[in-house]
Amino acid sequence: MAQLADRKIAFLVAPEGIEQVELTEPWKAVQQEGATPVLVSTDSGEVQAFNHLDKADTFAVDQVADGADVSDFDALVLPGGVANPDFLRTDPDAVRFIARFFAMGKPVAAICHAPWTLIEADVVRGRRLTSWPSLQTDLRNAGAEWVDEEVVVDESGPSALVTSRNPGDLPRFCEAIVEVFAREKTSA
Repeated sequence: MAQLADRKIAFLVAPEGIEQVELTEPWKAVQQEGATPVLVSTDSGEVQAFNHLDKADTFAVDQVADGADVSDFDALVLPGGVANPDFLRTDPDAVRFIARFFAMGKPVAAICHAPWTLIEADVVRGRRLTSWPSLQTDLRNAGAEWVDEEVVVDESGPSALVTSRNPGDLPRFCEAIVEVFAREKTSA
């Protein structure tokens, strides 16, 4: 039986600047385990992904953050890319959407530059996590313990938090999100 059967997983992204592989690999991982991934963005239409600095594919948005109900989801994935989380952390609807997952005790996963949005949502204080190395000072200044590890699972807060550093960590990141999301109760 699929570990994530009947689970609905939100993937929150900006209209552009998403590191494509950090969206598509976790998407495939949860889908292969029976979950329904849902692409949430700040605007309707399509989002533009990138392979580092080069345009890659576009993806259709399923829901807009200001109208998405966190209680409809079991977990949240925040892909990276430099521009993606930088845009999201300036959008009040996106920040509120993220904060609600923590307020409701639902698991969250963030990779690469995505923890910038966690800082803005004020959910990293006292948590242990990793990220792209250039974020370590920002995370420490926000009260987090930053470590340079492939994947970090922090279950010290109301929500389990899974973080990884970069696309090279995706195999372990995907394994960890499936493991963590599978042991959390469903939204039903």
